[in-house]
Amino acid sequence: MKNPQALSLCAISQLYTEHHRWLVQWLYRHLGCPHHAADLAQDTFTRLLTARERLYIDEAKALLTVVAKGLVIDYFRKSALEQAFQEALSQLPEAVVPSPEAQALAMEAVVAVDSMLAQLPSKVRQAFLLSRIDGLSYGEIAEQLDVSVSSVQQYMIRAYGACYAAAFPT
Repeated sequence: MKNPQALSLCAISQLYTEHHRWLVQWLYRHLGCPHHAADLAQDTFTRLLTARERLYIDEAKALLTVVAKGLVIDYFRKSALEQAFQEALSQLPEAVVPSPEAQALAMEAVVAVDSMLAQLPSKVRQAFLLSRIDGLSYGEIAEQLDVSVSSVQQYMIRAYGACYAAAFPT
């Protein structure tokens, strides 16, 4: 196996030329929609263009599949969030339903928070949600997660740090 390397524009162009059609078909089989498959194929190559880490390119289809699988997971997660958001909106009285622009901004914020939470370790995420959504005290969270209160404090520091980084990227 070769060493990982940064992909040049030429290498990505070659990957695109040789594997784009295959990738769109692979995505179509997983998504069932040609438009979403085409969009995620483009997103896959965009991810490769913007990748900062060095990548193994010996197995082009394996590389494309790994990147595309992550995008498919993100797509389904976002779709589930959008559906839950629309269901919540449908429960509101008509007089307080936000404008389409406000809905789009709120949905964008929900997706950003979900993405940030998904990157946290499980116990950190659980502690944060138990505190912020369920309103539990640190002692109650410690009991529920079977950890010490100082661990919960550390989890919350980490979660708040992730929130800050998401809100104010450097």
